[in-house]
Amino acid sequence: MYKVSFQGERGAYSEDAASSFFDEEIDTVPCATFTQVIESTESDRTKYSVLPVENSLEGSVGESYDLLLSTGLPVVGEIYYRVRHCLIGFDRIENIDTVYSHPQALGQCRKFIQRYRLKAIPAYDTAGSVKIIKEIGKKNIACIASRRASEIYEVPVIADGIEDNANNYTRFLVLSKEKVKGDKTSIIFSVKHEVGALFNILKVFDDYKINLTKIESRPNKSTPWEYNFYVDFDGSQDEPKIKDALVKIGQRSLFLKMLGSYKKAKLG
Repeated sequence: MYKVSFQGERGAYSEDAASSFFDEEIDTVPCATFTQVIESTESDRTKYSVLPVENSLEGSVGESYDLLLSTGLPVVGEIYYRVRHCLIGFDRIENIDTVYSHPQALGQCRKFIQRYRLKAIPAYDTAGSVKIIKEIGKKNIACIASRRASEIYEVPVIADGIEDNANNYTRFLVLSKEKVKGDKTSIIFSVKHEVGALFNILKVFDDYKINLTKIESRPNKSTPWEYNFYVDFDGSQDEPKIKDALVKIGQRSLFLKMLGSYKKAKLG
């Protein structure tokens, strides 16, 4: 049985995503932080790590992207997990005035929170917020988490499906020391802060007819106002044309890191 690390308490969406990704039974290992998730696999305490990297409503998870830059673990898979939020607590919605949850979940339920004029309090984890309100034990507070978290911590669901949009998906990446082959590749690169630098990289993708599925910039922590670019594209790093393109990208960039090739996940 594989050990898989995730951030949060039992019942977190990351744990659900991990279970959905693997076809066989796994032993999930909860970690307090994203850094601990990665370190557990780097030190062989777990075989896989699962990290949320972006949400269809709230955008990217910056801390996860920063960890992709620093870790030596390759990406070996991805999953799009449908997130369905519940309001969890001990009383009717009319009597609730405060709600706890992870900032991403609070953002994904912004309209619901505003409609009922709830005071939003950030927590370290969605499932962890259920533990928090259970320990506090007041009827005027609630939290936002999954139905499974409600069942695990035995706190009732007040309302189901409270996210702003039904098309609420979180993309998770799976990392491990064991490399795999696939039809999608992720890289990180940086370029000089000068005219045409980024265009010259993107032109390589166009010249080789490589389809980019995502490009995003993150600040370079070591140099102010310079950026690292995170790119996903169709194709395997083992394909001849991809290899050639990566050589040219490396020549035109200040820094190039391969995150890995892996099987492209289907939405839904």
